[in-house]
Amino acid sequence: MNNKAITKRDEDFAKWYTDVVRAAHLCDYSSVKGCMVIEPNGYAIWEKMQSILDSKFKELGHVNVAMPVLIPENLLKKEGELVNGFAPEVAWVTMGGKKELEERLAFRPTSETLFCDYYKDHISSYRDLPKLYNQWCNVIRWEKETRPFLRSREFWWQEGHTIHSTKEEAEKETKQMMEVYKWFHHEILAIPSITGIKTEKEKFAGAEYTLTNEALMYNGVALQSGTSHYFGQKFSKAYDVKFLNKDNKLDYAYQTSWGTTTRMIGGLIMVHSDDFGLVLPPKIAPKQVVIIPIGDDNEVLDLANKYNEELNNNNITSYIDYSDKSPGFKFAEAEVNGIPLRIEIGSRDLKENKITFARRDTREKIVETTNIDIVSYVNNLLDNIQSSMYKKALERRDKLTFEAHNLKEMEDILNKQPGFIHAMWCGNEECEAKIKEIKGCKSRLIDDSLDSIDDKCVACGRDAKHHVIWGIQY
Repeated sequence: MNNKAITKRDEDFAKWYTDVVRAAHLCDYSSVKGCMVIEPNGYAIWEKMQSILDSKFKELGHVNVAMPVLIPENLLKKEGELVNGFAPEVAWVTMGGKKELEERLAFRPTSETLFCDYYKDHISSYRDLPKLYNQWCNVIRWEKETRPFLRSREFWWQEGHTIHSTKEEAEKETKQMMEVYKWFHHEILAIPSITGIKTEKEKFAGAEYTLTNEALMYNGVALQSGTSHYFGQKFSKAYDVKFLNKDNKLDYAYQTSWGTTTRMIGGLIMVHSDDFGLVLPPKIAPKQVVIIPIGDDNEVLDLANKYNEELNNNNITSYIDYSDKSPGFKFAEAEVNGIPLRIEIGSRDLKENKITFARRDTREKIVETTNIDIVSYVNNLLDNIQSSMYKKALERRDKLTFEAHNLKEMEDILNKQPGFIHAMWCGNEECEAKIKEIKGCKSRLIDDSLDSIDDKCVACGRDAKHHVIWGIQY
């Protein structure tokens, strides 16, 4: 049996995904084409993501700022690669009230230009550096095809922008922030991701190089889940961001940017959820435990209140479902909303000093006595759920990870079951384009720390230069 409001995942994955989003009240469509309404359940997950990441950023010395949402056209055009890279997705403001503007204003697709414009007036010496900035904001990108959380014309994210006096310091920052995204996915989201460098064709417009964090969804399609860009001095030269270095000479500063978005909510759904609705790892769940009293006698309510107070006092987010609904409806509602753990307290069970725990990840029910140490027991169970979800996702990813030694093998894999495909590459963009002809397969990342699986390019048969992981993407 599955939730009747949800299409079976293995029958129609795209419809299943949308059904879970709607059934769990994560977001809804709006009258603004391509834009979504993030509902309270979805925003609560985003707030939890923000809270954990923001704390990590600050631990590493970053501070939050806010830049304008509008960018003058002349400012956007100063860095040619950036404007060319984003040109198809930029939305423009041409009118202010009833008056036509003298210069178009772009809704920010990203904020490198604004930060550079700020830096050039606030940096004069190496003593002013580094500046480690981050902002939480929305951006506008005029996507042709949209899907809740995965691609929308307006989305929410964080974008870090840092500026340094040396190349070494900036590159260290670029790598460090990629490790933060990897940590967040593995330890908090229970999603086993892989990291590496993007090819020249796939890197961020204007970057010297881009590091990426890639996750594999249940259906074998890849999701880019955070990127970190090393700009070197490219933006500093374009925007004339200079400083007096320790040798008392003018030099251009070194910059980075890094970001991740609300698409991580989509990743959570597509990696962990099932035919009954949303499944959330305890560390990212806004509500970790729901207590459902069955019956309204004082003994049941007293124990429910006692447990709820003890759990919340020990940093476990718990609540009691007092709603005027049947127990079965409450169970189903907690399940579709992805609450990691359910505690059922009923009058009949209490006569035998018993209560029931229901795990959302496995849907297993466990009967225990009422004299357990509730805080210790629930903590251990939540830890077990978190690690079990990671292990299950890792097993699924490994099952959908393949090797290919030629284009025929790659095509056979993609026709049968998409996934991460390890294959060697010569470094030629023509070969990259040839591989893309197979169901839109793209390079996800280069990881030359991995052992070579062949000495020839998968596309042309010439000598290979790089170990690349390929896949179809959202």
